[in-house]
Amino acid sequence: MSVFDDPGLFGRLWADTYDGPGNPDPAPAVDFLADLAGGGPVLELAIGTGRVALPLAERGVAVEGVEASPEMVAKLRAKPGGDIPVVIGDMADVPVTGPYRLAYLVFNTLFNLVDAERQADCFRNVARVLAPGGAFVIETFVPDPADFDRDEQVQMRAVTEDSATIRVHQYDRAAQTFVRQTITFDRDGVHLRPFAMRYLWPEQVDELAERAGLRLAERYADWHRSPFGTDSASHVSVYRKG
Repeated sequence: MSVFDDPGLFGRLWADTYDGPGNPDPAPAVDFLADLAGGGPVLELAIGTGRVALPLAERGVAVEGVEASPEMVAKLRAKPGGDIPVVIGDMADVPVTGPYRLAYLVFNTLFNLVDAERQADCFRNVARVLAPGGAFVIETFVPDPADFDRDEQVQMRAVTEDSATIRVHQYDRAAQTFVRQTITFDRDGVHLRPFAMRYLWPEQVDELAERAGLRLAERYADWHRSPFGTDSASHVSVYRKG
């Protein structure tokens, strides 16, 4: 059994630093989602520490969440307005009943499901809890083959007088997966923080949606609704039920 079969792994390893510098500004996503949400209710899969859900709720939208990591939810609960209803569970199972006007999965998190069947499960279960005409919004990067033209990659991340951190990637281009290990050496020993993704091209995401009974209604290059084109590095896609 792989450690990546544990849906709470990411949050357990990264919750303490998840709200640190370097993360995307959630404001454009919140603006976009608020336009679709009406009054809600809406569902965020992998709600994490609430970086999107909290400002969306501040606009009067009824937000609920699913999160596999109690550590992430603890960070959410410690913030003002952090009493948003959250079910602890695997986002692929969508362990809620709905119906929801909107569900969303942002910041490449769909790719954190490293098994193809679990990605399909996620779409099927979202379709189950959406109200008729409801929307499922996905944001991911568009894979660039140049980023995956090797078997492995080693990057130096940080060096101080007390520690050194490197990041190592192993790629499987046929499976469209990679495993990343962030390794820190310090006075207390060696610390490992593994991470994996199964990436998809937009048309492959469309296939998952279609199999779940969802249709592509809109696609943009970013949260600002910039036109999507062949050179776009990311996509924001809106799928509708019915």
